[in-house]
Amino acid sequence: MLNINYLFIMFINTDLDKLIENLPFFLRRKLDHHPKKEFLIEIVIDLGRRPEARFVNKNEYLSQKLISWQDLDFTIKRIGNFSNDNRAGIQKTLHRISCIRNRQFVINGLTCRIGRTLFGTINGVRDLLESEKSILILGKPGVGKTTAIREISRILSEEKNKRVVIVDTSNEIAGDSDIPHVGIGKARIMQVAQSKLQHQVMIEAIENHMPEVIIIDEIGTELEALAARTISERGVQLIGTAHGNSLESVIKNPLLTDLTGGIQYVTLSDEEARRRSTQKSVLERKAYPAFQLGIEINNQNNWNIHQNIKESVDLILQNEKPVVQRRYFKRISETEIIRKYETNFEISSLVMSHNFKNWKNFKKEKKIINNFFLNSNKEYKIYSYSLPIYLLQFIFKKFNIKLTFTNQITKGTIIIGLKNHINNNNSLIDTAQNKIIPIFTLKNSTAFEITQLLFHILKLN
Repeated sequence: MLNINYLFIMFINTDLDKLIENLPFFLRRKLDHHPKKEFLIEIVIDLGRRPEARFVNKNEYLSQKLISWQDLDFTIKRIGNFSNDNRAGIQKTLHRISCIRNRQFVINGLTCRIGRTLFGTINGVRDLLESEKSILILGKPGVGKTTAIREISRILSEEKNKRVVIVDTSNEIAGDSDIPHVGIGKARIMQVAQSKLQHQVMIEAIENHMPEVIIIDEIGTELEALAARTISERGVQLIGTAHGNSLESVIKNPLLTDLTGGIQYVTLSDEEARRRSTQKSVLERKAYPAFQLGIEINNQNNWNIHQNIKESVDLILQNEKPVVQRRYFKRISETEIIRKYETNFEISSLVMSHNFKNWKNFKKEKKIINNFFLNSNKEYKIYSYSLPIYLLQFIFKKFNIKLTFTNQITKGTIIIGLKNHINNNNSLIDTAQNKIIPIFTLKNSTAFEITQLLFHILKLN
């Protein structure tokens, strides 16, 4: 657990009055004097229903009057034309108005979403920006993805002096205007005439304008995912958002799976399946992901960080939960960082339940093990046979031990595997004897037995 203090300065620029003045008079009068006006998220206006205001924690009706055709027509004429994706904006603001149409394509409902510029909202993850790695931001609609990348574009373009190009399909990032909103700093905007052409504009941005960073909001189609892969392979930092509660949901989404490298079925040999302790047909990552870092936004104050998407995807495909870093924004000046191993087992509780005496003083034993491997002149390379490598890696990480694994038995200095499987493999035993490689066997592939074996190896050395 780690606490980091930041100078957290937040400035909110809503231009809310420019949106309210386009509403019917009875709604304008109500909202002008509303005590929670600054916490407004959306205004919903549907034909034949009462108008509704949606705040952070609750919804509230704004009037007992039902919305009529005249009320809708008043707002629609003041806003202007809607694009092919049924969205419109207000000049020099970040507000978005989306419409609902009936079967005759007549508008019978409006959703007015308030856009805000919040300075300082990503201070808790600024260290990730300085890594210059491509970042994928995930989260359900309305959780704050667009607000985050708007602030990221300002920091990278103004404070880091990078050439930033934003591919803005719905004009949410920089507003519905030919002049970009001040909230994006010095970043340049490429608007998309039709949403189905976004992937073409993404490629055009890298070919024509020589950016160092490309920012994309709402990657949602297979062509856009392929374009993102192309951009990442050309050495440009890519920052994008996609709808999904977690990295696992993106992997399972056939349209977006290329963002994480894609998946394919692989048939293993009998020996390899036995060594991995898996079935013969397994899912594996097809290529390198388009992004190196992943951020899952659960809510405004709780973010999960995948510091290596490649490793996280591999663990998920092996039906294991990846290692994530959780960041809690406790106060406006403090961020709490917790590195958490999201596994299906917990070593400490498992071992303590077996009354393993060496775990009575966990910190002391951990220090002994660390000192042994740090001071040892030997270079340990482990060849794992019929044991999941991710399980061994997790246990060694628990002790902060950095050991390398090898897939070639001749390069290993230690062989670890299940006793029954090793006894049935005469060629492995002969090779180990010829190369003088010690073999350590286990009856079961449990965390408890592997930890006991680790202590046994230390005693022998």
